[in-house]
Amino acid sequence: MLEPIIYALFAILTFALVFVAWKLNFAFSSFKIKKPLNLSNNTDELPSVSVCIPARNEMHAMTECLERVIASNYPKLEIIVLDDSSVDNTSVLIKSFAHAGVRFVEGSPLDKGWLGKNYALQGLLNEASGTYVFYMDVDTQIAPDTISQLVAYLGAEDVQMVSVLPRREDAWRASVVFGTLRYFWEVIFHRPAAPATASGAWMINRLTLIEEFNGFNDIKTDIQPESSLSSQLMQNGKYRFLIGTKKLGVAYEKKWRSQIDTSIRLAYPVFNQNKLFAGFGIVAQLMLLLPFVVLAIGDSVQFLVRVIAVSLAVGYIGLFAIYLAHVYRRGWWLSAIVWPLLIIQEFIILVSSVILYSQNKVNWKGRPVSISTDD
Repeated sequence: MLEPIIYALFAILTFALVFVAWKLNFAFSSFKIKKPLNLSNNTDELPSVSVCIPARNEMHAMTECLERVIASNYPKLEIIVLDDSSVDNTSVLIKSFAHAGVRFVEGSPLDKGWLGKNYALQGLLNEASGTYVFYMDVDTQIAPDTISQLVAYLGAEDVQMVSVLPRREDAWRASVVFGTLRYFWEVIFHRPAAPATASGAWMINRLTLIEEFNGFNDIKTDIQPESSLSSQLMQNGKYRFLIGTKKLGVAYEKKWRSQIDTSIRLAYPVFNQNKLFAGFGIVAQLMLLLPFVVLAIGDSVQFLVRVIAVSLAVGYIGLFAIYLAHVYRRGWWLSAIVWPLLIIQEFIILVSSVILYSQNKVNWKGRPVSISTDD
């Protein structure tokens, strides 16, 4: 009696496996810089770039982040860091880079009706003067050529915004091996109406952001404001998403606990704060564990069922390994092996996100996050 149900679920999982393979093939062929890009040798012709970094209690990562930005070879650059009411010595650390051209901006008290990070992004926009604004998280690291490559790419593609999925250059730590699947889902479920978007490193035309979108004023309560912008620009073909490469040089190092907190903050809003949709997501995650459950049961199921279970398990682990090999410098194989544990982790994240949002207990760096526009 149980086998027919398992066969039906395996059929769904097989279809899903083909879908994931197709999406990954599309991503690796589309989300990359396809030819060498060169900037004009005439500095006067180059657009200026404002690197804008919101910071709130970021002592652990600020120094390396700023040192890498300062090492950029792009000639027309301004670097602005907004300290968003930090309670540690982040502001002191930022000011210590003044000699290198880093401009410190003290964040103003949070206005009612704004999410904290969105308000910080708007504050940075108010200070920026560049043709492009490059928003970075403090745990994002760039190479000397990164900004030059992104500016050249925007010009070559004639688009207004680009975001980059960062690589993991470190390895052999829990934050890598047990990293969340946030960007994996972004790549798999990319579509024109909701394109894949990375929040840690994205560049946008400043006047487009101000004149077409009114800055962040109209999306001040959006949990992922950069996704709202990319979705609108994608409708006119003016947005691109890139998977980071060694040459592009965008990487990140984020603690495991921080990854979990971020994923909890983002998981439920992805389902439009709809418990029914989130319920489907929870069921789908449980289904991904079915092949491993069947293998754990062992001889109590038919041999053919076990064979199919092995095939599906190897298929999902293999596809995930292919994805990781593109975004991890090393250690990808170990993370691929623990795929079922990562799915369990994602299940816990989504359930926690639904519960915590329902109880209005989701926080971002000490500030409450609400999915209601009334807050």
